[in-house]
Amino acid sequence: MTQTVLFQHGLGGDDAQVAANWPESADALRVTINCRGHKDTPLGHDRPFSIPLFARDALKAMAGHDRFIAAGISMGAAIALYLACHHPERVTGLVLVRPAWNVTSAPENMAPIAEMAALLQHFPPEAARAAFSAGETGQRLARDAPDNLASLLAYADRPQPSRFAEILADIATGSPGITRQDVEALRLPALIIANDNDAIHPRACAETLAAAIPGARLVNVASKALDRDRHHHDVKAAIADFLALHTRSSS
Repeated sequence: MTQTVLFQHGLGGDDAQVAANWPESADALRVTINCRGHKDTPLGHDRPFSIPLFARDALKAMAGHDRFIAAGISMGAAIALYLACHHPERVTGLVLVRPAWNVTSAPENMAPIAEMAALLQHFPPEAARAAFSAGETGQRLARDAPDNLASLLAYADRPQPSRFAEILADIATGSPGITRQDVEALRLPALIIANDNDAIHPRACAETLAAAIPGARLVNVASKALDRDRHHHDVKAAIADFLALHTRSSS
């Protein structure tokens, strides 16, 4: 039977981001739901925006799939982890690519996103971009995590950036909706993918989750900031291996 994988994008990403990290040869059905305010999905009326809200939206879209592997990149990883913790009867496996949350609300690594959100809410896009680039956080990211800086500055290029900043602020300062006890209670195959030169997705976050989830496998891949093509190749290979093992173990 073909496996179904709900694979969710990161904050500011969309299904194209997921496609770039998906092994095309995988014998699995990939489903990706563009979160509220991303791509063509409307904002809706629920506030605040949150990982639990986005997870509930994704679960509704999976109504035709009784059981599935939950996967995601960054915010998508937090969505996948929320679903695994709150709906263990539905989630058969877990893939977390560059996780940015464990169980802590408003983690320190989200502070640059909250900072950029505040600038976009108070200044025109180009002024917000310039202020962030010139500030201490922007200078630090330019030195240590240039890929993160590029992603943050790109938020200023989105349609209606001040409205999207509301999503950024809510997600960056909100809760992942899970506890350490929830994570430690998981009993399912889990793959966690980490890389370096990444202030928004620190290796320590991936390592903390790998230590908390019984039997989780931690895979280190090429830095996205240093070699994007190699990074995507490594992520695809790790996911393909995980899916192949999951198929054999569930057959």
